[in-house]
Amino acid sequence: MRRALAALAAALILAAAPAAAGTFRWSSQGDFLTADPHAQNEGINNLLGYHFHERLTARDRALKIIPSLATSWERVNETTWRFHLRKGVKFHDGTPFTADDVVFSIERAQLPSSNFKTFAALVGKPRRVDDHTVEIATPGPSPILLEYVNTIMIMSKAWALKHGAAKPQDFKNAEDTFASRNANGTGPYRFVSWEPEVKTVLRKNPDWWGIREGRFEGNVDEIVYRPIKSDATRMAALVSGEIDFVLDPPLQDIARLKSSPAVRIVEGPENRVIFLAMEQASDELKYTSVKGKNPLKDLRVRQALYAAIDVEAIRAQVMRGQSAPTGSMVPPRVSSPPATEPRAVPYDPARARKLLAEAGYPQGFETQLLCPNNRYVNDERICTALAAMFAKVGVKVSLALLPRAQFFQKVDLTDFAIHLYGWGGAPTDPGLVLGPVLHSFDGKGRGDFNSGKFADPELDRLIRASEVEMDAAKRATLMEQALQRVRTNVYTIPLHRQVIPWAVRKGVTVFHRPDNYLEMTWVKVP
Repeated sequence: MRRALAALAAALILAAAPAAAGTFRWSSQGDFLTADPHAQNEGINNLLGYHFHERLTARDRALKIIPSLATSWERVNETTWRFHLRKGVKFHDGTPFTADDVVFSIERAQLPSSNFKTFAALVGKPRRVDDHTVEIATPGPSPILLEYVNTIMIMSKAWALKHGAAKPQDFKNAEDTFASRNANGTGPYRFVSWEPEVKTVLRKNPDWWGIREGRFEGNVDEIVYRPIKSDATRMAALVSGEIDFVLDPPLQDIARLKSSPAVRIVEGPENRVIFLAMEQASDELKYTSVKGKNPLKDLRVRQALYAAIDVEAIRAQVMRGQSAPTGSMVPPRVSSPPATEPRAVPYDPARARKLLAEAGYPQGFETQLLCPNNRYVNDERICTALAAMFAKVGVKVSLALLPRAQFFQKVDLTDFAIHLYGWGGAPTDPGLVLGPVLHSFDGKGRGDFNSGKFADPELDRLIRASEVEMDAAKRATLMEQALQRVRTNVYTIPLHRQVIPWAVRKGVTVFHRPDNYLEMTWVKVP
């Protein structure tokens, strides 16, 4: 009966004529958030945004950085890089792409309301040399400058100024701007429309430079993205042929879907760590029965929470084997120093209770666990399991389950006690975790995603030293020391790395990348 109702719901939600030739319809559980290229650094948002706003560089199938709006680059001296821009590129409104747009976009991404300033601040100061040349003066030697540059989407300076969008949308305070609802990029697809919680539509840009270069390998002329929160409804729509692709099929359905004649499962590990962030800055913790102090400032309490978590049970029962437990904050195993890989605190509920008693909470305490219910794989189920595990050692948590938009707003406003988080993507260098997530918040970009607001001067020193160390071996040592410090002080609680299955309608061709990025120019539909 539930399957029948789900199929009916899918038909009602997606009621439309059969997809036109060249239309690719896909779904996941959460919605697109904003068209502003610098307002929100989030998976679905970037996945769609990269198709209408390009960057100076792109990535190939192996995640190697390759030319895009920049055709080449070189290091002029220790702190200067020169980028040569692609000629003949036009924005979707027909205006030419020049160095002015690059300088404007980098500087815009460095502004306070930008969700990308943690990367843009380390890019440095851009300077126009001529229409098709930009030089960047970095704050110091920069061993991974190209990784920072790869995060910044380029927008039209003239278009932004015309429409009052000189600054990025202030997403955390729910600001509404012209650039949050409209876009003018240079990418392979044009942003057509966005109906929140209904659909987002992109259409092929016939003037894209990549067509001439042979980079448009697929046959998709129109992209229709539909957020569908219900697992059953989303999968019924796929099986019935109403949509072509699901980014996040429910893990409990994978075995059944593999035997379906209408669906193909494509799976692989993702470069993303799922972990818990704990608010460690305030003198009195929000959402807790403890008054006048913050129990999460006490290492013994953080260790107790860690010891209460059975990650193997989460892997087996919640994730259906589709996760890789880890004690490291670095996404892929290949980049994680072996010494930081095992969890710092073994699963031991008895020890957890002892640690809580030593910290002055023999009866435990009450607090809140904030979680998204449509962002990470099985996020709501993970948090439900965590609540039960914490309760067994005396920490009673009330679950606050929110859609991704409201969740990220509360995280950015530090309106939580403990929350589930994920970090990862195409870059595998530990520096892309250390600076944004583990450095203290300095208001200039570093620590922008350190939502727990912990501050450790020695950790900051190690991270800053690694940012400018050009000797690979010395840099690796500094980063390992920093990661070990995070680990032993339990500033975060790593849970696992995601394994990502995709569900695809038979006859549709996609390429699965470990950053969970779906490149639409490679997709082929029947």
